Amino acid sequence: MSDTADIDVEQEPIGQATVVYLGPTAPHWEIRTVFGDREVMDSFRNRVNARLMLLPPHDPQFRRNRERVNRDGERELILVEWDLGYPEDEPVGS
Repeated sequence: MSDTADIDVEQEPIGQATVVYLGPTAPHWEIRTVFGDREVMDSFRNRVNARLMLLPPHDPQFRRNRERVNRDGERELILVEWDLGYPEDEPVGS
């Protein structure tokens, strides 16, 4: 006899977005929807834009806001991918 209440069921994502760094000239970011309900993804895009609008990746505030975007995605069951245009294990400008 199995008890299904003890099984941790991971919920399926409802959408996916890729956050792309466009370069040093504003706007710095583009949020591309991979899949998901249009209204949900538009709302998510608006929140991400509000957090990142004028922040390039080398700005100290970027790291904090990136974590906020990731947590927002987790809460909303949206997968978030980042494309910063460089390998993330290398510092910017190397």
